[in-house]
Amino acid sequence: MSKNIKSDSKILKGIKNPTNSKYEIIITTQEFTFFGVKNQPDYGNIEIVYYPNKSVIELKSLKLYLQQYRNEIISYERVINKVYEDLMKIYKPKKLIITIEFNSRGGIVSTLTIDSTLRKK
Repeated sequence: MSKNIKSDSKILKGIKNPTNSKYEIIITTQEFTFFGVKNQPDYGNIEIVYYPNKSVIELKSLKLYLQQYRNEIISYERVINKVYEDLMKIYKPKKLIITIEFNSRGGIVSTLTIDSTLRKK
């Protein structure tokens, strides 16, 4: 597994949040792909649920950010943690939940979730 992930979080751009009110944004994609630890292509569906702070995620930049993983050799656990860390660092949302349902491999489907309300700082 690659420890030096080449993805660049600087690709992620924000749009000014038009309000200070609490509201939820849900983003989904079915086109997330990367190489698993055995150099086999893996695919997953991502759901990002967040309560924005000062900025919201610009969707085009998120798409470009996620496309960087196409050539990465990375485990399920590392990829969800890397995406979570980058989104928290760039957007500092009030709440962030990321779920990735990875496609079946050998008849087994794995679903991983990270919830910022359950993590201690």
